Amino acid sequence: MDPIGLGEGGAPRGAVAMSRPPEDPLVRDSRREAAAVAAIAIAAMAYSVGYCALFGYGRAGEPIHFVLGFPSWVFWGIVAPWGACVLIAGWFSWRFMSDEALGAVREDEDDA
Repeated sequence: MDPIGLGEGGAPRGAVAMSRPPEDPLVRDSRREAAAVAAIAIAAMAYSVGYCALFGYGRAGEPIHFVLGFPSWVFWGIVAPWGACVLIAGWFSWRFMSDEALGAVREDEDDA
């Protein structure tokens, strides 16, 4: 008889093994893509807010320089980062995102 009350492998008797099932590749890829999108969005926001705060405020009588019809601080702080984000989104959707099979289509009687 076991004096401590442990079963096979040293686990208490009646204990259910707590192991994680293997992670679905769709979930893993979705988590990776979401983290990349969040990092890009945070970087773009930090750049835009920082640039506009440094160059858009406290302009005591300085002449305003224009780039393509926008004040220079607006162009370099808002328009240029948005353009970069559009290019990054194109690259992201065509190259970075992966396409996985969703599995077999299940037909239920209620769906008809």
